Amino acid sequence: MKHIMKEQLSADIQKGSKSAIMKKHIITYLIYNENSTITDLAKEMDLSIPTVTKVIDEMYEQGYIDEYGKLETSGGRHPILYGLNPDSAYFIGVALTWNSLHIGLINFKGDLLKLQMGIPFERQDTMECIQKLCHHIETFIAGLSISKERIMHINVALCGRVNPDLGYSHSFFNFGERPLAEILTGEMGIEVSIENDSRAMLYGEYIKGALKGSRNALFINIDWGLGIGILIDGKLYKGKSGFSGEFGHTYGYDNQIICHCGKKGCLETENSCSALYRKFIEHLKAGENSIVLSEKRIEDITLEDIFNAISKEDLLAIELVEEIGQQLGLHIGSLINIFNPDTVIIGGEMSNAGDFLLQPIISTVRKYTLSLMSRDSEIVLSKLKSQASIIGSCLMSRSRLFEA
Repeated sequence: MKHIMKEQLSADIQKGSKSAIMKKHIITYLIYNENSTITDLAKEMDLSIPTVTKVIDEMYEQGYIDEYGKLETSGGRHPILYGLNPDSAYFIGVALTWNSLHIGLINFKGDLLKLQMGIPFERQDTMECIQKLCHHIETFIAGLSISKERIMHINVALCGRVNPDLGYSHSFFNFGERPLAEILTGEMGIEVSIENDSRAMLYGEYIKGALKGSRNALFINIDWGLGIGILIDGKLYKGKSGFSGEFGHTYGYDNQIICHCGKKGCLETENSCSALYRKFIEHLKAGENSIVLSEKRIEDITLEDIFNAISKEDLLAIELVEEIGQQLGLHIGSLINIFNPDTVIIGGEMSNAGDFLLQPIISTVRKYTLSLMSRDSEIVLSKLKSQASIIGSCLMSRSRLFEA
């Protein structure tokens, strides 16, 4: 099959001509709708069928799109379905967690072709750490069956305050004048963008996960910290500087616990994986029992051990998770009252607790939220689970290239 030459693609997307804008619009439409007829594209773009046909023919010759058979109809001619040509371009997504690195590759149609999860990675605010990150990505690329020249874009998802439009990360890898995206682009020789991890997770669920048909949603990312992604009328809400969703740094408790942001009493000090770990260890040191103690000393226990204990129905671990679920339900209920979303997705590492976390959240939301609001909002676990951030980052890598 044809593939798009990188120079051709870059030249095309940077043009401001009417033809280039129409191509971006068509590609974006097909990203969200997979396949379409020329008639449906003409309606979507409010253009004549001959005009759209001319652009489609040109894009077919250039290799952007391909034919996907004919649409079955009750009578008359069967219109041709067009979709993105999967082999014409490739995109890489990267997701950084607090102690590991995930890297993935998708084709132009959005199919996940290769994935490396859980690469050990110690995040430090140094240029040496950025170079190590780039080395991991280069190693991943070197192991692919396609050439580096066919990779069109890389997106890096990371936690904290991220301005995706300007390319700055203000929580990690902030080195002053030069934005992180620019530094990474220079190191990699491929255009790189950055995004907040909670928004990446939400975007992954929107395209490939739990949000089919939902255009207003919240993704509650309960990880080592606590953040949210916000989808309004099918668009990711970023806020003025890209900092929307810092849910975990809302004041919630008079507990005198200093959050990593430097303030006291943030929501994530009581409702996060770091809070679960702290509480679990405190209870063990106070003399309470857990099946984990039959396998490890207290000082050797990890967060993974706690989730394994939950799967074995350890009473202490379950009790702490349910307590966090009840507290979270209060705050998620407030979000539902404000946003009135179609769907609330519970994700991040804490979602590994499954129904032990979900059911207390749902019960508390129903108890304290306006009934008309909670009735309209479905609360579900992440469908993409631990892969939400990397799948979302890969898909963002593709969509960022074609943003009008």
